[in-house]
Amino acid sequence: MLMLNIEDAAVFCGAQGNKFLFMNENKFVQGWWPASVEKIFPSSDKTSKIEAIKMRKMLPNFFKPEALRRYVPIMDVVTQQHFANGWEGKDEIVTYELTKNFTFWLACKIFVSIDDPERVRYLSTPFESIASGILSIPIDLPGTTFRRGINAANFIRKELLAIVKQRKIDLAEGKATPTQDILSHMLLTNDEDGKFMAEYDIADKILGLLIGGHDTASSACVFIVKYLAELPEIYDGVYKEQSKIAKSKPPGELLNWDDLSKMKYSWNVACEVMRLAPPLQGAFREAITDFNYNGYSIPKGWKLYWSANSTHKNPECFPEPQKFDPSRFEGSGPAPYTFVPFGGGPRMCPGKEYARLEILVFMHHLVTKFKWEKMIPDEKIVVNPMPSPAKGLPIRLYPHKA
Repeated sequence: MLMLNIEDAAVFCGAQGNKFLFMNENKFVQGWWPASVEKIFPSSDKTSKIEAIKMRKMLPNFFKPEALRRYVPIMDVVTQQHFANGWEGKDEIVTYELTKNFTFWLACKIFVSIDDPERVRYLSTPFESIASGILSIPIDLPGTTFRRGINAANFIRKELLAIVKQRKIDLAEGKATPTQDILSHMLLTNDEDGKFMAEYDIADKILGLLIGGHDTASSACVFIVKYLAELPEIYDGVYKEQSKIAKSKPPGELLNWDDLSKMKYSWNVACEVMRLAPPLQGAFREAITDFNYNGYSIPKGWKLYWSANSTHKNPECFPEPQKFDPSRFEGSGPAPYTFVPFGGGPRMCPGKEYARLEILVFMHHLVTKFKWEKMIPDEKIVVNPMPSPAKGLPIRLYPHKA
């Protein structure tokens, strides 16, 4: 079945364009995704928008700092296991494969308390098809990228539904705790009418979180590896900061919230990486009423798109935009609405703080364990829909001597 829809659209550029779209959510615009996304995530139609609003109210409670604080040591354990299994003892690795494994494993652990490597691998395999299918040409025929995306989403949703049902039983019997992960949180949180989310909708939302929680972060992590390989002086700055933190801790003590708060230079480096290679390239909105912007009339129903690169690569927002300069993020940082790797306004990515933690824990172990060099000096970058090195960024590892 061919489902190609032609939409009238306008692209909003620059900080003022970003500000207008971000600040006028539910006044002039609302979130919108192509029909292909709705086909892969078909939450029960009557309730999907209501459930999405509930989710946006619920997620900040899970992702706020005091809630995330207790997950830092868990992230540290998973990250150490990841490096022990995938990096240590290897002369060469393909970085992007490993960063995808890492962020998916972490999302499984933090969101649904799955950390068995075989189980994680079993669930991760179909995720490639979902990511490719979401923004593919929506031709729903056997063998197409779109159909593979639908099938993969159905497969994982079925697995997640079984996990949801089992968790309900475990919570009732005291075998699971209300605060152990986002799944428990979702099962036990009711709305203002006292209603709980349906099991199917929880499985669907967890599926969306697993995609959002690992695709963008794995892209950020692989580009951190890329830029640190290319810029030895930046690597040295990160290494110096992270080594100081490592040496300040007794042997075997896990990272904690206070340690991450000391990683200021490392986070500035990560932000500069996300400026130059934003994992989220942009997003869609839909006009919910006629309005005027900058002398243009935008009719109701038109689709609107904002692009991160319209400010990230703009010399008016970032002088010498191609230059890697972490100092841009010192002090008060870039001007409002110019640095938008997580979007902005009410629809800003609720997992922004979660992403910061996992990226910093990854950087800590990466630089305290290794130096490395790229094996393909001029590897091309492809965007589909996240940016990634065309060959996965193969690197040669040089472990630090103990």
